[in-house]
This record gives sequence, structure tokens and C-alpha cells, in this order.
Amino acid sequence: MFLWAASAVFTVFFANVAMGAFGGGGFLGDVGEMLVLFAASILFVAAILKREADHKNNNGS
Repeated sequence: MFLWAASAVFTVFFANVAMGAFGGGGFLGDVGEMLVLFAASILFVAAILKREADHKNNNGS
């Protein structure tokens, strides 16, 4: 679930950056971009930590 959320939030960030790069003007400002990228990073780390914990519990280590 966290990985899907991280992917969705990063897609919003990428779309904003792509729109700005191609002259369409992004829909987020600088602070908005930073917050969206921060949220994507936090969700990605949470997904990795959860997957690691699940792997540890399933292997009995």
C-alpha cells in the first residue's frame, strides 16, 4: 500500500516538473514541490521498512 501511495505522489511530482519543463507552467509552487517530493520519499521509506519487517517475520530470523 505504501509503495503504491509513494508511486502516486511521485507521479504528481513528476507531472508538475514535466509541465514546468515543457513550458506549461507547473501547478505547484516551490514549497508545494518540496512537500510532495518529501511525502513521496517518506512513503517510499515506510514501504521499504515494512517490506523488510515482513521478510524478517516470514523467514523466522
